[in-house]
Amino acid sequence: MITMMNKRKSVFTSITGFVLMAAILIPAATLFLWVFTERWTWPDLMPQVFSKRAVLEIAGRKKELLQIFWSSILISTVVAALSAVISIMTARAIVLYRFPGRELMHFFTILPFMVPSTVFAMGIQITFIKMGLNNRITGVIIAHLICSLPYGVRLIMDGTMALGSRLEEQARVLGASPFQAFYKTSLPMLTPVILSAVSMSYIVSFSQYFLTLLIGGGNVKTFTIIMVPYLQSGNRNIACIYSVLFLCVTLLVFRVFEGAAGYWMKNGGGEFYTSE
Repeated sequence: MITMMNKRKSVFTSITGFVLMAAILIPAATLFLWVFTERWTWPDLMPQVFSKRAVLEIAGRKKELLQIFWSSILISTVVAALSAVISIMTARAIVLYRFPGRELMHFFTILPFMVPSTVFAMGIQITFIKMGLNNRITGVIIAHLICSLPYGVRLIMDGTMALGSRLEEQARVLGASPFQAFYKTSLPMLTPVILSAVSMSYIVSFSQYFLTLLIGGGNVKTFTIIMVPYLQSGNRNIACIYSVLFLCVTLLVFRVFEGAAGYWMKNGGGEFYTSE
């Protein structure tokens, strides 16, 4: 009876995994196919007309696109790094300390979730115009940072609550300074959570369109500023090749983040795990 139940559970798990994998791979395969498709109408299962127009357009604009890629990656990386640092400090303050206004600070960390992005963008644009931050990269970075911080704070708060402060307290008893106690004990264990927070903040920043357009005023060009108009115009093969590039760049940057975290864990950041 137990063996039969285990077999049914295994079959159900396999079917669920197959369905989820198909739900991801089939749209991705269609996206790649549309890069070389000029016309594909219902009910035909295969495209009627193939074309290299999208590839040729990208090849003709490669210098401009490389600059835009580097600009987008730089902005999103700065946002992700700042978000991680601020999120760590905020999460530790909320979870490990008791102070007046703690609940209010916690509320402010989730406030961007509750404010519609259009309302937020219009309000912050007026403020940034008065501060001289509109149409500048600095203003775009700050705006992206405000949107990405709730994700980082929430993730790192969960990790900090699970970890607690006992290991740091023991390290302090053994003579470590507050920073050494955090760096040698808590930080290595929080690294996977921090990496998740960095990745989430990065993708939130990298995929911002309306906020970048409004705050950047057209002077700050990112990849989404170039890609979204093609998506809205119905020019599918151009839109799809931009989407494929977006996907590839995002996966590449995530791989770099993961590799950097793994290198740090093996070379100086993970002494807590090793015994000599």
